[in-house]
Amino acid sequence: MSLVKSTAIIASMTLLSRISGFVRDVLVANIIGASWLSDAFFVAFKLPNFFRRLFAEGAFNAAFVPQFSRNLSEGREQAIRFASEALSVLLVALLLLNGVFLVFMPVLLQLFAPGFADEPEKYDLAVSLARICFPYILFVSVVSLIGGMLNSLGKFAAVAVAPVLLNLSLIAAILILPPYTSTAAHALSFGVFVAGIVQLLWLLGAAHRADALPSLLVPRLTARVRTLFRVMAPAALGAGVAQVNLLVDVVLASTMPEAVSYLYYADRINELPIGVIGVAVGTALLPMLSRQLREGQLDAARHGMNRAIELVLLFGLPAATAMLLIPQPIIQTLYEHGQFTAGDTLATYSAMMAYAAGLPAFVLIKVLAPGFFANQDTKTPFIIASICVVVNLCLNLLLMQYYAHVGLAAATSIAGWLNAGLMALVLYRRSIWRPDAALLLHLPRMLLACAVMGVVLVGLYQLLGDTPAHLWGRVLALAALVVAGMLSYGVCVVAFKAVDRQQIRASLRRKQQR
Repeated sequence: MSLVKSTAIIASMTLLSRISGFVRDVLVANIIGASWLSDAFFVAFKLPNFFRRLFAEGAFNAAFVPQFSRNLSEGREQAIRFASEALSVLLVALLLLNGVFLVFMPVLLQLFAPGFADEPEKYDLAVSLARICFPYILFVSVVSLIGGMLNSLGKFAAVAVAPVLLNLSLIAAILILPPYTSTAAHALSFGVFVAGIVQLLWLLGAAHRADALPSLLVPRLTARVRTLFRVMAPAALGAGVAQVNLLVDVVLASTMPEAVSYLYYADRINELPIGVIGVAVGTALLPMLSRQLREGQLDAARHGMNRAIELVLLFGLPAATAMLLIPQPIIQTLYEHGQFTAGDTLATYSAMMAYAAGLPAFVLIKVLAPGFFANQDTKTPFIIASICVVVNLCLNLLLMQYYAHVGLAAATSIAGWLNAGLMALVLYRRSIWRPDAALLLHLPRMLLACAVMGVVLVGLYQLLGDTPAHLWGRVLALAALVVAGMLSYGVCVVAFKAVDRQQIRASLRRKQQR
């Protein structure tokens, strides 16, 4: 399956996930708004997500997928046996981690959200919610392992659907459970727990249908498992350093009223293009690069990375442009209902603009990282991430003094650009990546198309005037802006020849060698 077709499958499923995620966030904003309840839930939900990104989707996936792909070249049975060995050891580690964290959760919350200590009711609620949410890491880590197997086998759709199940569980929880729980935040936390079980059952079914279901064995540190953890260790440190950026934001935001919620709602908009495009391309790229570099196909690997960069920027650049130029109608339409006020809108869209400035860097990181992981180089991303976390921390402490929570978002974007720049520089020096003539030709044309789109968006926004008071008026106004932006950008991309349509069609027809 070609990179473009693989990406299209993952992106379409991820788009469905993001749409359901927006429905979820709209409901949450409507029912609990930006309040002490939402702050407590978002901190509780960030704990399992922090470790999910650190171990499950970060270090483990980066180490597991290339090794599974190599075992797959020796035979399907060998690869599944390796996955079973890894799963058995992983489960023991996860059960121990859960036990320790559930017991010491009050101490952890003092580290993750020290600002809550001044508000005992919020702190106690966050501890309670975190204990409900945290076991999610057990389920989603196994989901990540099975997902890595299926992706390596070219089965992308089932894995990409899994996040939709999380959103559907949370939607059901916020609509059904509040009358039966202490608060709506408790209902959401139970939704997170149930979502982990549902996602696991879904992926187990997909693995069974693909005849790739791993078995539970007696946990043993076999040679292959030791190799996995040896490669995973620096990746965990690298992913951990990167996650420290997000953790620092939460720690500092907890010292400001409702700032945790403002950053969460803003980041959810920013995550849409990152998830739909950046993660989709990176997920499809890693198995392909692993195979090409293993077989010494350096030119093919470079070509694949350049087309991946073109693809993420083709969608990432206009998304960033729109979020920078028309942030108010986006936030008002999505969130300003019920308990979410006009003041919350202002605070949220200001943070969204700061995140949007780093959006192209965030999607580039998703494409550049496989260039290291495919070579089983997890040390270099760790070093780069370490530099970036220091820069992020210094900028956080400086900018929050002048711009409050918006300064935290701006620091994240600046650190993101530094991360992408250093990754690109190292890959260039190692000759793993070289910008080819097509990329250098198309990138300026994409920027020009974005400029024209920006003029159209600003002009139409001024023509529409003030945002309508009624919800459906806002929806229609935002829809008009979105359609106008997409049409103007699409026409300009074609007119300026910012993409090679023949090359895309050829990529769609080209099959990856197994």
